[in-house]
Amino acid sequence: MTYRSPLVGLPRLEDLPPVDGRRILVRTDFNTPLTDGPDGRPMVADDFRIRTALPTLEWLTHRGAQVTVCSHLGRPDGAPDERWSMAPVAERLAELAPGVALMENLRFSPGEKSDDPAFVAELVEGFDGYVNEAFGVAHRRHASVVGPPQTLPSAAGRRLAREVEVLGALLVAPARPFVAVVGGAKVADKLGALVALAKKADVVAVGGAMAFTFLVAMGHEVGSSRVDLDHLEECRQLLASGAKILLPVDTVALEPGGQFGPRSCEGPRGDSKVVGRDLPDGWQGLDIGPETAELFCEAIASAGTVLWNGPLGVVEDDRFGAGTKRVAGAVAACGGFTVVGGGDSARALDDLGLAPTIDFVSTGGGASLALLEDGDLPALAALRAAPNAPGRSAAGPN
Repeated sequence: MTYRSPLVGLPRLEDLPPVDGRRILVRTDFNTPLTDGPDGRPMVADDFRIRTALPTLEWLTHRGAQVTVCSHLGRPDGAPDERWSMAPVAERLAELAPGVALMENLRFSPGEKSDDPAFVAELVEGFDGYVNEAFGVAHRRHASVVGPPQTLPSAAGRRLAREVEVLGALLVAPARPFVAVVGGAKVADKLGALVALAKKADVVAVGGAMAFTFLVAMGHEVGSSRVDLDHLEECRQLLASGAKILLPVDTVALEPGGQFGPRSCEGPRGDSKVVGRDLPDGWQGLDIGPETAELFCEAIASAGTVLWNGPLGVVEDDRFGAGTKRVAGAVAACGGFTVVGGGDSARALDDLGLAPTIDFVSTGGGASLALLEDGDLPALAALRAAPNAPGRSAAGPN
């Protein structure tokens, strides 16, 4: 099957009308982790997502644009919530990009997630152009993602375009062998991506809690491990498809009654042990075992392209983080082109000091899998339909 690059028809910053003196709205993903500062007030704990937007913000401001940024933070329930105020982000943004304004949390309005046309109209009022620099939410049909390009000249920001370029290349022409390593907890969240990757990748290695649904589909006993009974048949079909799927051959499991989590957690931590594919009653699998880690690492070592998305165990508990550490080290040492999805995978790399060794660390774990699954994203489709998009009639600022 031939795949079309999702970059085709996507307007870039250079496709915007002249921005000098114009008001430009930039949708970013500044959903950054927060921590308590020395004075007890919340502050940004990791400014990676802010820094990735700086090339776009600087391109606009250096050309005379008046830039306002909008973003979400946390999970407010469609109403103002002081815990998720953008104030800490605004303080850090002011240090990194002086003169750039920041709106309050988009998700304080119920119209954001429901893509309410009235909220879109309120959002774009007074602006002359729009830039999407929020790859992490590019798979969401939210007002700030798909609404502004309907009326404003629009463009993909530098980071968004780079995300699409790198991940799109995995769809079109990855260096072979292409090895995908997918972890995480829920089969339902990633099954579609796994099916798509099985058609594109030479090897798909599945770890994390989702692997146990596949093992049950194969007839194994998995004790008290997490299983999604609603998706057993889809897992059986994928296993029978002829794709090369690597599944755990051993597991690090927690004894019945034990608690997983950091050492500071309450309750008995319990014993852990390495078992095979079949787990005793009551035992819960929480990490891939050493033989599985070696199996995954062997596949990674010879890869021309590696995509890793999702941890292979409960990494916040040191007893169940060894598999993720082994895989992270193998990805870092791989001589092929390496891509790591955002979220927990990126955090694991940061914790191990390995992020600089990876060719590309995505800012969106869910968005990256959605792009690989569907070949497109709502944000990209919206930008291609903007009045100034390549192939459409040119339109000046409002």
